[in-house]
Amino acid sequence: MVTIHRQGGLSFVIYLDDHAPAHVHVVGDGHAKVDLAGPMGGPVLVRAHGFGAGDLRRAMAIISERQDEFLRRWRAIHG
Repeated sequence: MVTIHRQGGLSFVIYLDDHAPAHVHVVGDGHAKVDLAGPMGGPVLVRAHGFGAGDLRRAMAIISERQDEFLRRWRAIHG
């Protein structure tokens, strides 16, 4: 696993042996999986467990701000 970003107590991770579609895992007080490019082009929450609403909103805002960077990292790791 590769931690591609840390901010505000959250780690954004890509697993080396993971599968498409491009996504990140968010680890903090909980765990979430977020697709980086959903049907409308923006990030889409797939599932979350253990996060409060505020932490989840913050995680999604960070992913939205860094979507291009995170997609580049996904492609560098997975082709």
